[in-house]
Amino acid sequence: MGVSRQQAAENRRAIVAAAEKLFRERGVEGVGLAELMKTAGFTQGGFYNHFESKDALVAAVVEKAMEDGGNEFAAIIENARSDNTNPVKARIQWYLSPEHRGNIDGGCPLSGFVVDAPRFGDVAHGSYAEGLAGNLEEFAKVIEETDGVSEGSRKKAIALFSQMIGTVLLSRAVVDVDPALADEILDEGREHLLSVVDEAAGTRSRRHSRRR
Repeated sequence: MGVSRQQAAENRRAIVAAAEKLFRERGVEGVGLAELMKTAGFTQGGFYNHFESKDALVAAVVEKAMEDGGNEFAAIIENARSDNTNPVKARIQWYLSPEHRGNIDGGCPLSGFVVDAPRFGDVAHGSYAEGLAGNLEEFAKVIEETDGVSEGSRKKAIALFSQMIGTVLLSRAVVDVDPALADEILDEGREHLLSVVDEAAGTRSRRHSRRR
């Protein structure tokens, strides 16, 4: 008896989910198809019923991860607005938190796949670049809305996000062997970026006061 279309779709989702977890943990090149399919609960021979190649699977994983990351970003911003807190600071605090640092399997895919991205196939690499561009565009919009000015919002988004990724990657790199150093990197990086946001807010407030 053949597999139903619904079951086939569920099987495919299971393979993508297993692949994303393994790829994030060990990198794309560190995961073979036999191990991947076993983790997903299938035999290796069934892989080609769902994907033409490993590159096609990687592309599906990255596309899904970027979509999930975009939804996570939107949720953080929406929650901050609902709580009447600064959404830019909320983004920084979440990104540079111990919880996000430890959530390699389900954290931001832009930091999760940044090392592998240059070695992706064209489709997956394009999805990564598109996800990064979209993230920066949305972050710039949030900064623009928060600051009340459009000038420089994209430059600020790029600078802040680049520092956020660098901080979390360095902290992750040493957390297992030197937790104190990892925490120091995370804490100092977070406090520095929050102070940058506060300083910018103070400058805007002073300019507004002089105009009045």
